[in-house]
Amino acid sequence: MSPGSGVLRSIAICNASVASSARIWRACGPSHNLTVVHCRSQREVESMRASIERRLAQCRLALNLEKTRVVYCKATGRTGEWGCQSFDFLGYTFRPRSSRNYRGELFVSFSPAMSRKSARSLRQIVRRRWRLTRRTHLSLNALARRLNPIISGWINYYGRFRRSELHAVLNHINFALVRWVMRKFKRFARRLTRAYAWLRAVARRNPTLFVHWQYQGWMTRAV
Repeated sequence: MSPGSGVLRSIAICNASVASSARIWRACGPSHNLTVVHCRSQREVESMRASIERRLAQCRLALNLEKTRVVYCKATGRTGEWGCQSFDFLGYTFRPRSSRNYRGELFVSFSPAMSRKSARSLRQIVRRRWRLTRRTHLSLNALARRLNPIISGWINYYGRFRRSELHAVLNHINFALVRWVMRKFKRFARRLTRAYAWLRAVARRNPTLFVHWQYQGWMTRAV
């Protein structure tokens, strides 16, 4: 933001057990200015919030009160209660989730996974920007060369935590490819099941053609 008067877009102050007194993450860009502060106690939350407000006031800025919230990082061993227990940050949703420890025992961890908003955004990119049904002049190999760098970037970023949350997007890519098959080959026009079977046969023969097929065993294994 410019140094003039303005409003800081949002800040999430999270009550969490961490080693240090407070850990701060910031994401700044043309569309957002988000700060996440992790604190150990409610008292520290209140102190940190007051400090932030004073510092912003010196810069002629103010918190966006509608988007400023305290989030309780609920997890096993944390018995407190709070109305808000999740927040979005950098395309991930942080919230309590079931996990397994090294002994295979279930416990609750406060952890990130791809947010619903990010998943919806990627599906819209596949549908509105790629427009594969208008790319029937390309071969399947040419499509793979164009799309693999993009898909690989999505997997590397959003698949870093709980990759299973990314599968709906990867399946959406497969469906877009099926629609491409139906449009490109006349024998598959209005034959969705046959087009899907043809694409799966290609995936079994060449599981590395599209990078995401390597993470979808059901797509490449024989039926």
